[in-house]
Amino acid sequence: MRRQNIYRPRRERIYDWMAGESIAMVMLEDTEGRRDSNIRWLTGQPGDALLFLSVERKSLLVPWDTNLAKIYADTDHIRAYADFDRMPLKACKKAVDFFGLPPGSKIEVPPVTPYPGFLRFLEALDGFDVLCRDGGIAPELEKLRSVKDGAELENFRCAAAVTDEIIDALEKLLRQGKLKTEIDAAAFIDAESRRRGCEGTGFETLAAGPSRSFAIHAFPAYSGESFGGAGLSILDFGLVCSGYTTDVTLTVARGLSKPQEQLLALVENAYTLAVSTIKPGTPTADTAAAVDAAFAKAGKTMPHALGHGIGLDPHEGPAIRKRDDNRWIFGPGMVVAVEPGLYDPLLGGCRLENDFLITGDGTEALTHSRIIRL
Repeated sequence: MRRQNIYRPRRERIYDWMAGESIAMVMLEDTEGRRDSNIRWLTGQPGDALLFLSVERKSLLVPWDTNLAKIYADTDHIRAYADFDRMPLKACKKAVDFFGLPPGSKIEVPPVTPYPGFLRFLEALDGFDVLCRDGGIAPELEKLRSVKDGAELENFRCAAAVTDEIIDALEKLLRQGKLKTEIDAAAFIDAESRRRGCEGTGFETLAAGPSRSFAIHAFPAYSGESFGGAGLSILDFGLVCSGYTTDVTLTVARGLSKPQEQLLALVENAYTLAVSTIKPGTPTADTAAAVDAAFAKAGKTMPHALGHGIGLDPHEGPAIRKRDDNRWIFGPGMVVAVEPGLYDPLLGGCRLENDFLITGDGTEALTHSRIIRL
């Protein structure tokens, strides 16, 4: 559905940033091999497009599929990608002419542009100041997108509601013995999410039975191995509503040994500790450090970050990790996935992950994944 009142205010914030940086035009690219969901955030176009923004507060969308663009996109102008021989460099040069940029203007191209490609931009845009940098539009968009607006939260609540419904259905089927293999679990999630109106899964579902749950991300993502049998099984998935994905992980436990019970208890306690420390104004690294310290006290190490932001992408800002370069601070409007986990080559692995909205004084649980004991 086209919702013009959503996207224009988002673009206005970018135009303001461009004016402050004295940048005349920004180019964004979402093409095969260079995916960028910022175009969907700024226009509603589902994907496969170039977007040019002018500091004069005009937008030009260059989609591969103009039929989809006419339905979904809110932008000032649309030109078919085929008009430029489906070549980003040619489209960029024409956009400069379209916006009437004077020589010497600053033009920023995507930071993922390979160096040989950047040289071609310099040659084609001779007389202009072409920028390709880490500290430009990309981190600004990441910062803006880390705080969700009302429309985004509406999509999250839709996705979370279906996610919870499917978690409940999974538990029922497991207790009835109707999910036998990892394939059964993954196929059920994909089919049911689409039947309930979702766009599908936000990433490849990870279903790991007792023989494969020792891996953080099982490889392959799922197989014909048994799921939910004696030991620890992990199921990690996300569902997409209007572009926005959830990210949850549940652990299925059956007939555990004492060491496996201890592993599970450590993860459950770490999860409770993490959620209790998340408050506006708290550095995300502090929450991660608290969980790392709790695991270390028990002689364990978590081999991945505690969590991350989610949105149009399964991993967005803020990062929730103990690392020197992490400067993120929890703030109202952020939506984050919290996922403590431990993994042992003999005992198997366990992880518990849910999605939370940061509120004015703490958190609101959006999803309700859990440990399922059979």
